[in-house]
Parts: sequence; C-alpha cells; structure tokens
Amino acid sequence: MAEKLSFDLVSPERLLISEQVDLVTVPGTEGDMGIMGGHAPVMSTLRPGVIGVETEGQPERRYFVRGGFVEVTPAGLTVLAEHTVPLAELDSAALEREISNAEEDVADAKTDERRQIAQEKLDHLKALRQAL
Repeated sequence: MAEKLSFDLVSPERLLISEQVDLVTVPGTEGDMGIMGGHAPVMSTLRPGVIGVETEGQPERRYFVRGGFVEVTPAGLTVLAEHTVPLAELDSAALEREISNAEEDVADAKTDERRQIAQEKLDHLKALRQAL
C-alpha cells in the first residue's frame, strides 16, 4: 500500500483540510503536479485552477483555488491558497464574479508588470469557466 501524505489546505479564511490522503493534484504555475507520500521537497506558486484530493474509498474532492503557494516537505504537503471554494459550491454566478473582478484588476493595473499578472489570472479563470 502506498505511503499516505499529510495534507493541509489553508486559505486566509480557514483551514479547509488537514488529513492523511493518497494523492493531491495541484495547479502549479509550471503545470499540474501530482503529489503523493514520499514526494521530493518542492515549492511552487499556484495558478487559478482546481486541486484534486484522492483518498482510498472516497470520491475525489475538488477545490477551486485562485492562486497561492504549495510546499512539499518531508512532513507533507501544505497549500496556502489566496482564495478557495469547494468546486461543488462554485456556481457559474460566483465564477462570473471572479472573472469580473479579474477584468477590473487588469483595467486598474498601474504598471505593465501588474497588468500582465492580472491578465494571466483572468486568462486562467476564463479557461476554468470553459473546463466546467
């Protein structure tokens, strides 16, 4: 049997998950990463997307994240998300609000760097809308 992974999913509002799981898929900036027990240490930023949590004998749980950081250490995986919503609770109206906020961020950006970051976030949100 595969080694369990200690997983914490934290948002500014609350701790959403703190448990032993089999596999977590995270939307890293450089691409999706599957993380299991015994994974090599790594740090990455997150892009807006979906985290998948798999535990033997349970249906996969999915969470929308709007960016943040992921850290894998010998102790386990910690995701510090800017904003998190269980995918089952993310309705189209909420996603449209997220997209609208991101469009405002692009329009309000004062520097090219800020505009580029805001545009990337908007592009990821629009891709998520298409995927759902």
